[in-house]
Amino acid sequence: MVNPLWLLAFFLPFVLGIGQAPTISFTNGALQLAGSSTPATILVSSDDWPGVSRAATDLSGDFGRVTGKNLTIAASAASGPAIIVGTIGKSKLIDSLISSGKIEVSKINGKWESFQSQVVANPVSGVEKALVVAGSDKRGTIYGIYDISEQIGVSPWYWFADVAVSPQSSIYALDTVKIQGPPSVKYRGIFLNDEQPALTNWVKEKYGGVGYVSGFYVRVFELLLRLRANYLWPTMWDSMFCLDDPKNQQLADTYGIVMGTSHTEPLMRSTKEQEKYVSGSWDWASNKAKVVSFLTDGAKRAKPYESLFTMGMRGSGDTGSTSLTAKSLEDVIKSQQSILSSTINTNLSAIPQMWCLYKEVGGYYQKGMKVPDDITLLWSDDNNGNMQRLPIPSELGREAGAGVYYHFDYVGDPRNYKWINTISLEKTWEQMHLTYERGARQIWIVNVGDLKPLEVPISHFLDMAYDMTLYGSPKSTQTWLLQWATREFGSSVATAAASVMDRYGIYANRRKYELLNQDIYSIVNYDEGDTVLKQWEVLVSDAQAVYDSLSAAAQPGFFELVLHPCKAGYIMHQLYIATAKNNLYAGQKRVSAATEGAKAVTAYKADSALATTYHKLLGGKWNHMMDQVHIGYTSWQQPSANSMPGQKYPAASTSSQPGIAVDGGSSTYVLPSINPYSPKSRWVDIFSTSNSTSTFTITSDAWVIATPSAGTLKSPGDTSDQRVQISIDWSKAPAGTSTSKIDIVAGTTKVSASLSVQNLKVPSSFSGFVESDKTISIEAEHFTTSTTSSSAAYQVIPGYGKTLSGVSLFPINIPTQNPPDSPKLAYDIYVFTATTASITIYLGPSLNTDSSRPLAYAIAIDDSAPTIVKYVPVTELGTLPSTWSETVKNAAAKSTSKLAVGEGKHVLSLWALEPGVVFTKIVVDLGGVRTSYLGPPES
Repeated sequence: MVNPLWLLAFFLPFVLGIGQAPTISFTNGALQLAGSSTPATILVSSDDWPGVSRAATDLSGDFGRVTGKNLTIAASAASGPAIIVGTIGKSKLIDSLISSGKIEVSKINGKWESFQSQVVANPVSGVEKALVVAGSDKRGTIYGIYDISEQIGVSPWYWFADVAVSPQSSIYALDTVKIQGPPSVKYRGIFLNDEQPALTNWVKEKYGGVGYVSGFYVRVFELLLRLRANYLWPTMWDSMFCLDDPKNQQLADTYGIVMGTSHTEPLMRSTKEQEKYVSGSWDWASNKAKVVSFLTDGAKRAKPYESLFTMGMRGSGDTGSTSLTAKSLEDVIKSQQSILSSTINTNLSAIPQMWCLYKEVGGYYQKGMKVPDDITLLWSDDNNGNMQRLPIPSELGREAGAGVYYHFDYVGDPRNYKWINTISLEKTWEQMHLTYERGARQIWIVNVGDLKPLEVPISHFLDMAYDMTLYGSPKSTQTWLLQWATREFGSSVATAAASVMDRYGIYANRRKYELLNQDIYSIVNYDEGDTVLKQWEVLVSDAQAVYDSLSAAAQPGFFELVLHPCKAGYIMHQLYIATAKNNLYAGQKRVSAATEGAKAVTAYKADSALATTYHKLLGGKWNHMMDQVHIGYTSWQQPSANSMPGQKYPAASTSSQPGIAVDGGSSTYVLPSINPYSPKSRWVDIFSTSNSTSTFTITSDAWVIATPSAGTLKSPGDTSDQRVQISIDWSKAPAGTSTSKIDIVAGTTKVSASLSVQNLKVPSSFSGFVESDKTISIEAEHFTTSTTSSSAAYQVIPGYGKTLSGVSLFPINIPTQNPPDSPKLAYDIYVFTATTASITIYLGPSLNTDSSRPLAYAIAIDDSAPTIVKYVPVTELGTLPSTWSETVKNAAAKSTSKLAVGEGKHVLSLWALEPGVVFTKIVVDLGGVRTSYLGPPES
């Protein structure tokens, strides 16, 4: 199969700015900016925004990073090339260019956060040519400045992820007019949350132990602006943004960041402030006057600065309130708007406000609470990346629109996940595409925990928020990954690096690391544990190969963004799969239980050693960022420290005879059946149960091939166990179904295993999926046919789900579909076992975002009437369906239907009845499906 990333690489032009129209070249262009005897001067009017002047200083430094020489910044230039940057209506330089007709800005003037850049001849006296960047407003200009920085090769993550810069001897501006903006989503940002222990310990070490001060925050502000974001919810648990450092709020405004507070912190007052400065309890019913006074002070403090005010109220410390009702919450918001009107602006529509319908808060809205139209409704996911609600048609006309609060990190049920990146970019795309098309375009804010280990999903999320028009296709994530890898590590390794991260997203998303244990992946069925471990092993090998090919300067960034998470994930799977084998083998009294136990101990130590390597990187720059506990969870909350999973060891012996175990784990030594369409072999394990030497032999029918058929077990040592592969010479096997007895003699142990050999044939004309071991397993994208309608069609989402991909119906604004005439996926299958089949459909873990249109699909065999399956129960807003916990743990929904099938060819048909239904896998159980996490491998 051709790797789609290679195809993308072939057609993708060289890029450093992700998704950006190029305006910079390193070989030639209309204007040389660096590399000549007279490098460009950056011209900025003294009357422009301070944030623009500050960003211009960054641009000067960025040229220095790339060429070795910073550019000079001035208000005017006597001669030579120039880069002129400024804001329409704020910069005399830009306004003079407009009035003289040298630039025409009607396409951006008055627009939100827009800019244009172009080479202009004779822009000012003494300057023959200049690259002119004109912004519609403060951030429009700043984004235009950082657009140059990104295109000359300075990643937004140059500091926070140590992405290296590739030196260039010359830099040119292209003769093109670039017009960009407004962004797709108005407010785009991150929430620094659950920041203890990693980020808090790091900040304490690096910033003098005085908390989250401006020295830290200005780094975050700069990062956000380079990522074309504009909005921040600051840390909340043991900090007070506005009070810990008096410069924080003012500097955010200077830089150009719109400050907010979390969903539980109204009117710019933090949780810790609630605890310290509210006189009396944080309770509207009993202490309204004091709470109003407290909130009024927050509004007054924020008045000079650009803010987006959180409205409403919850209980203290991110909990539900026991006294609030829908009616009283209406009064809360009415009082809060009165505060804003009296302290900031009587025109409330001019004040950005949002109300987050998080957890129980949604229940108030469901019960009929009225929310003023000038407040944005901020819909929340389930804390695990599945949107709970999105705008319905009656809400689309609201003045302040809608937005979303999303999660890449969380503390709570069913399990914390806050160690490292486990985010599926494809799933993020699917949910954000749905969000955008459903009209939630005012605010996108994502919980990023400690920020540092989540660099890749943060970049992806914010790039989509900035220009969603680039990401309309289900294949856009793969394009983005290749562009991202090109920017961060260079075109020579981009395809390999993107492939690694694409696979990492699938593997890490299968189950959060904190939810892993020794019981997840099967050791006896489908070779699942070994297969998963091999995937991780290959992934790390591929990542290491890229790392080894990079320059010393580029290796730290690659380690942080790619190699470390791959190694960390591999170690976690080594730990738990070795523990699973140890526990199983100890029960079987295998001597090799000790070997697997030693592997688990080695992996546990390797986890700690890898964290130490991370902490020592670059002289300890990121010490503490891997402090997060992640091994040994027994409930949703983290344990106090990592703890080694329990190992078991059989009693030592020198006389016990060898033992036998078979594929599938049967205690009666019945192997899973085999036919020409199943895996090529089954296995038998022969193992030492004592420190001794034994020989073994295997005999059976002439068509049964045992590899090896004889050998020696020796313990201690590497030959204490022998896995024997059992295959069939189909040219010799009798036609039809027969049972072969397999006689195993090991030492004095004698066992007769049995194997059902099914030498069955399907018609030569058949093409499709064939039953094996009373099972048919199908990846959803491998449909035989797919029908369309005039308004809808199925598309594949590469990399979605736990095994290969997802298939969903697009566009998402279609009405409810009506089978059998609506678009259909059809799969040709061939069955040998006539029975009532249990057909399990694996789906994305999405929730109902419109309770009047619950997620549903239809299924049928051949021409039978479609059976409609509503697999996500409808619940009231603010509550979650009964299936939610297991769905989230398993990173997939599953639904089973029972349908009769006879022997022979059939067509299994699926219909998605609502947009948002994502099929990933189909398993037809004809009586043989065995326990596993990922389901049987594809037939």
